[in-house]
Amino acid sequence: MSHATDDSLTLTLPDEAATLQLGARLAALLRPGLTLYLSGDLGAGKTTLVRGLLRSLGYHGRVKSPTYTLVELYEVSSLNLYHFDLYRFADPAEWAEAGFREYFNPSSVCLVEWPEKAEGLLPQPDLVLRLSWAGEGRQVEIVGLTEAGRRCIASLKSA
Repeated sequence: MSHATDDSLTLTLPDEAATLQLGARLAALLRPGLTLYLSGDLGAGKTTLVRGLLRSLGYHGRVKSPTYTLVELYEVSSLNLYHFDLYRFADPAEWAEAGFREYFNPSSVCLVEWPEKAEGLLPQPDLVLRLSWAGEGRQVEIVGLTEAGRRCIASLKSA
């Protein structure tokens, strides 16, 4: 089940396999310079989505949320993909102190879990994915905030 506007798409993900599959679909759309925010409560499926994305790009190691390291670099499929988890940030100023701004550049892809923890300091995302519980499964609302993000939404709809 899905509904959409031109710049957004809402999908029901009945199980973990569907979340992994959405990650794989997103992986096919990634281009250097894209930034994706992943929002949702603990256990909503953010890291599962990233795992599906990385597996699709050929990464076969363990994928866990970088809660303690804050960022994990994956060099996959000719992409420099940075996976951030800002859950432990108590103050948005920690973002500036961590020196992560340089990772957001035209040659990298950045996936940010818990972006609200550095609100106002992070670069604007191309796509925002909001995951929430939906019975036994999940629901995801995907919003494109830039032209590149809207192209991703259009591709997801046409697939």
